[in-house]
Amino acid sequence: MKTTFDELLAFVTVVDTGSLTAASESLGLTISATSRALGRLEEKLQTTLLRRTTRRLELTEEGATFLQHARAILASVDLAEEQMAARRLRPAGRLRIDAATPFMLHVLVPLLDGFRARYPEVELELHSNEGITDLIEKRTDVAFRIGALKDSTLHARPVGASRVRVLASPAYLARHGTPAKVGQLAQHALLGFTQPETLNDWPLRDADGDTLRIRPTISSSSGETLRHMALAGLGIVCLSDFMTREDRREGRLVPLLVRQTLDVRQPVNAVYYRNTALAARITCFVDHVVEALGKQAFES
Repeated sequence: MKTTFDELLAFVTVVDTGSLTAASESLGLTISATSRALGRLEEKLQTTLLRRTTRRLELTEEGATFLQHARAILASVDLAEEQMAARRLRPAGRLRIDAATPFMLHVLVPLLDGFRARYPEVELELHSNEGITDLIEKRTDVAFRIGALKDSTLHARPVGASRVRVLASPAYLARHGTPAKVGQLAQHALLGFTQPETLNDWPLRDADGDTLRIRPTISSSSGETLRHMALAGLGIVCLSDFMTREDRREGRLVPLLVRQTLDVRQPVNAVYYRNTALAARITCFVDHVVEALGKQAFES
């Protein structure tokens, strides 16, 4: 049987206070509980650590030797606890973050300077994946995912929700005309996603009143690629506000079919595994993102 922390603590406290009674009061234990802890320790070590007389307790030679080791162990545990407490107050260590390229570029990257100023001891490692990644396989601490979550083993913290809109560049509209009705989209080049197919569900109603699912003329796995194609005048696209805000503000992309567009918003969540203790560095990063974005970050 291995020696326990409580047995070491009982032994050292008895030595420091000079009696079982004083040690028990200090530890918040009964005298019999403290005595049993000492007895178990001596039995495990198969040696006598303290000579008990009617007046006092005296260390044996073996006890004096073991006391040095016991103090070192307890001091080591105290130091470890202090360091963990310090890390909670001042997070440190490597933090691996995963997000789709558009969210990484348009949302997270602009926030990194402020985060680094607040938490300089956190080492950031950024990864961009357009699909759903395995957090354990990719050694990812926290991932930002857009859309409905399917993995029930993940713990999710909502970050916000971003509206999706149908957009095109002024150059494309000048060459091909501006669609006035949903049905006219079939006459245009449509830019969509390779997967999942649900990303090709646009916030419009088809002739049957169902959500419009487009068949892309040109498709890509990357929303950022689709954005650049739309800016280049290659077609009409449907993207989230978080990645097109500046484009719309500067007039590089123009919303289409505004009155027919439904208010559809994609949820954004920070996810990590439930069976993993949430390190302070993960908490502080997600807190920073939520705080920096606020509710207005996903508004038009």
